[in-house]
Amino acid sequence: MIIIAEKYGLQAVYGAMLAAGVFGLIIAKPFSMLIRFFPPLVAGTVICVIGLSLIGADVGLIAGSDPTAAGYGKVSHIGLAALVMLLIVVITRVFSGFISQIAVLLSIVIGTLVAWPMGLLDFSSVKGEAWLGFSGFFRFGHPKFEAAAIISMCIVIMVTYTESTADMLAVAKMVDKDVSPSDLARGLATDGLSAVLAGFMNSFPDTAFAQNVGLIGLTRVRSRWVVTTCGVFLVILGLVPKFGQVVAHVPGPVIGGAATVMFAMVTAVGIRTLNKASFDNNHNLLIVAVSLSAGLIPAGAPTFYNKFPSDFQVIFGSSITSTVIVVFVLNIVFNHWTWRQPRTESTVRRRSGAMPSSSISPTAECIRTPGTASSARKASPPGKASPQVSGVG
Repeated sequence: MIIIAEKYGLQAVYGAMLAAGVFGLIIAKPFSMLIRFFPPLVAGTVICVIGLSLIGADVGLIAGSDPTAAGYGKVSHIGLAALVMLLIVVITRVFSGFISQIAVLLSIVIGTLVAWPMGLLDFSSVKGEAWLGFSGFFRFGHPKFEAAAIISMCIVIMVTYTESTADMLAVAKMVDKDVSPSDLARGLATDGLSAVLAGFMNSFPDTAFAQNVGLIGLTRVRSRWVVTTCGVFLVILGLVPKFGQVVAHVPGPVIGGAATVMFAMVTAVGIRTLNKASFDNNHNLLIVAVSLSAGLIPAGAPTFYNKFPSDFQVIFGSSITSTVIVVFVLNIVFNHWTWRQPRTESTVRRRSGAMPSSSISPTAECIRTPGTASSARKASPPGKASPQVSGVG
């Protein structure tokens, strides 16, 4: 989107989002039919990378985003994050029921209170915000539709569909639910609808948020009504800027400590999913190894593909997307395609158990052929010799 804005302007970005959102609604059902190519081998690998690729995000929240800054990696910040992690473990272990389920929220609240005397809280900007606010429609002007921008945004939609598919499969594994193509299609269509609404509301397309996947495994809350209620609160926060500013000023180390546990939980779910795949007498271990290496390259080195074309960077610059593509293709190549050798005369002889006549005598060939000599010896009644056996002797 940054590239589109630099070349065509912000109005072209929103025009491309509107068109790409409609495109996403159209392809949601066909795209969902690919779910049969996402067995535990593929889903588990992708889920692992989702968790591993997010580790850098929580490190930035805890230590800071600029390694050259004076306050980068302060012991007090890291200690605060460790305290939040410890609180999550203790509350989950000591308490049960509702208290255990809100261990993450309680730990964030306690961590925020501890951060107050440390000077990490600053709510000065809250005073300047209004109680109610709405940006309106097309705040930056009416959308413009550029063909190149629309094509690029359609590619982005397919990329987000790939990531959303992985996230929905991860959630399904956590709640022990089988995802049907119809379920997946509805989820993907929601992403497309989000792009359409974003084009009207001066926002950007929403997609499944991988960071939230770990919350389900950590809190064990599986109700969609809870998610709906949270969505309502988010809408309220969007309409009440003061509340939004309060939430936005929760200290980074506090959020980072909680995020570390959630991201690791996602990886643990991926490992559990991979446990359902077979690694005996196949190439599945190689598939996982190559897919993990391809997916973790952009996570460990974000500038690795900077010399590549922009479209390539959009796809393979994302750890999740690159992993999905690689593991998806390798699974088809190794586990779905069958390689057949041409039927030659020698192949036919080997399959039938016969040997070339030039290498053995006719008598020996008769003995080695199923149903003769060796088998006749076993089938002959006691005291009667088989004619083939006596002839060999």
